[in-house]
Amino acid sequence: MPKVIPTNAVSPGDPYSEIVEAGGLIFVAGQIGIRQDQRAEDVVFEDEVRAMFGRVEAALARVGLGLDSVVRCTVYLTDFGTFARMNAVFREVFPNQPPARTTVGVTALARDCRIEVEATATR
Repeated sequence: MPKVIPTNAVSPGDPYSEIVEAGGLIFVAGQIGIRQDQRAEDVVFEDEVRAMFGRVEAALARVGLGLDSVVRCTVYLTDFGTFARMNAVFREVFPNQPPARTTVGVTALARDCRIEVEATATR
């Protein structure tokens, strides 16, 4: 039976959960790297990527895990011209045994972000 991990990250009324645990897997909903008071174009792309993974790390910490427990990521990019820059930060975040990853090009993301990631971790 899936277990929703309560967080304050999801606005009341939004029809999704930030973190769900099922069968020993932890599913972290899409995370972005800009704050409510920021605009993506005002943030250096690499800093946006680092902040995004920081949010994944914070979500996993709520269930007692770290980034080393991530087994899969799906990365969404609005500009594939930033792929190499995202890849460089991905190497920083996952220096040893990086998780499986799919990178998808999309036309738009919430709040005009340039990148979003969802992650699956294991206990």
